[in-house]
Amino acid sequence: MSILKNFICIIPARAGSKGIKNKNLVKIKNKPLIQYTIDVAKKLGKHCEIVVSTDSLKIKKICIKNKLDFYGLRPKKLSNDTALTRDVVMYEVKRIEKILNKKFFGILLLQPTCPIRDYKKLMKSMRILKNEKFNSVVSIADVGATHPFRMKKIINGYLKNFMNFKEENMMPRQNLPKVFIRSGSFYLIKRNYFFKKKSLVGDKCYGYKLDGLETTNIDSPNDLIFIKSMLNKNKIII
Repeated sequence: MSILKNFICIIPARAGSKGIKNKNLVKIKNKPLIQYTIDVAKKLGKHCEIVVSTDSLKIKKICIKNKLDFYGLRPKKLSNDTALTRDVVMYEVKRIEKILNKKFFGILLLQPTCPIRDYKKLMKSMRILKNEKFNSVVSIADVGATHPFRMKKIINGYLKNFMNFKEENMMPRQNLPKVFIRSGSFYLIKRNYFFKKKSLVGDKCYGYKLDGLETTNIDSPNDLIFIKSMLNKNKIII
């Protein structure tokens, strides 16, 4: 292993999924969903030790086909619906560091449900993390029309403002304060901070703004239909 590989890139890809059966293996433009994330991770190979965390023998075969080192299947207790991503990351980092007798500087989490990524932005994010000013970098997206100032909740059968506004906020969208949501594309954090706080988002976090298809998460059949349609429509080669 090269001493330049100061980051560990973890791709969590368990076999089970509720919204879409065998989601990580679903074909998009003749490639399984997980392959898109593996393709991006391989472009970071000089800097990252790539670890696909899975309990699936089919995904193991994909790793071998991609000539990735495979360090064993994930335990069942970390492969059910209630398993936390944080615990999976912690398990894999400890395991791989012990195998390689190495301590990493940073942890990069790439979830297969976000297939469209620009590896150059990931490289830039890794450079940002080396700045002492930040302990994490997280991808974010503008909430746009789904702004919290416009959100509602139902209390005792009545529609009420989600925010504590006495009057209806009718401000034009372009005048609303900018609000962002984690896009899910990537989480990048300093290893020592992660183990200290057990969180993938630090208290000194840099928000890396993404837009367009890079913010797409495939969690439902409709999401899958949308991404297939957009890729065919725009003739994007990924």
